[in-house]
Amino acid sequence: MRKLRIRIVGGSLAGLFAGIMLQQAGHDVRIFERSRSGLAGRGAGLVGQRDLLRLLRLIGCEHVARVGVVARERIYLNRDGSIARRLDMPQTQISWDVLFESVASRIADDTYELGRKVLAVHDGDDHAEIAFRDGGREIADLVIGADGLGSAVRAAINPGHSGNLYAGYVAWRGLIPEGSLPDTAAVLLNRFAFYIQPGVHVLGYLVPGAKGERDVGHRRYNWVWYRPVPESELPLTLTDAAQKPHAYSLPRGGLSEVRLAGLRADAARVLPPQFTAAVEKEPMPSIQGIFDYEAPRMVGRSIALIGDAAFIARPHTAMGVSKAAGDVMALCEVLSQEQELAVALRRYEAERIEIGRDIVAYGRQLGASAL
Repeated sequence: MRKLRIRIVGGSLAGLFAGIMLQQAGHDVRIFERSRSGLAGRGAGLVGQRDLLRLLRLIGCEHVARVGVVARERIYLNRDGSIARRLDMPQTQISWDVLFESVASRIADDTYELGRKVLAVHDGDDHAEIAFRDGGREIADLVIGADGLGSAVRAAINPGHSGNLYAGYVAWRGLIPEGSLPDTAAVLLNRFAFYIQPGVHVLGYLVPGAKGERDVGHRRYNWVWYRPVPESELPLTLTDAAQKPHAYSLPRGGLSEVRLAGLRADAARVLPPQFTAAVEKEPMPSIQGIFDYEAPRMVGRSIALIGDAAFIARPHTAMGVSKAAGDVMALCEVLSQEQELAVALRRYEAERIEIGRDIVAYGRQLGASAL
């Protein structure tokens, strides 16, 4: 295929993966990210599944897979903190921060723009046009929607079917220095720990430090507590201490002291003492709303969706980044093999749409068993 003018909406990992591979193929690529401050430092750890590891090799970032912390086993706790069950399931948590920074360093200079919020995309016969909030416009042969949960690109392909479906629960999240955990919670270290009861699902594991540190004492403990929230209460749950509503998640630092005290009291009431201690040590927990989305179509005439913009993988699956990597590799492959863009896009959708549907279904299954 001829070299294309490609514009990517969304500058997190999916957008970066696509940008690097398409630049390597010689296309004219720019990435537009709506955040003004950038996305570094926003993650914890992730599982290095096959598609992610393959893509990292293709873009020269395979070293990132070695920057991780190994959980030797899985343990399930009783309410009193004793171990109810052990499973021999070693698993490595790769550093999200190191992954993002390493991948971002591979993007060509001056082709990644911050603070460019997209309002809408128009899908034309032989080009697509992006309209930005700042009044700017951009025309491209191909626009790739990598803008995740809050995708503005979806509507150009799936008008009337671009909204997310709330799953009925949220994930409270904490990320603390491992040294802040008391000795009484030491059983959580070097293990993937769970406590699961009807209506209660909490888990935690070690991840590298912010700069990829893996030495004992310099790592971080990541905990996630899934909690049911009726849809009618979700807007209030995601409203911060300054009374600013957030559509999908409440960021770190947004929780009022009253709500923080309530969270800690709830933890002491229902969680094992080790997880209660982990919750107690987090001064700025965040809240992530859990949603589903299935794109009826992944492509238009001059648009393609990748990652969570197309199908949302619930966090239980640990497949979101790997799925995005798979989407990117499939799209780049068909673009390299076909002479006509329309043919390439049809092939891409045919290859990836059932995979996306299966992952959404798997996430729903895991979610149903979690709470």
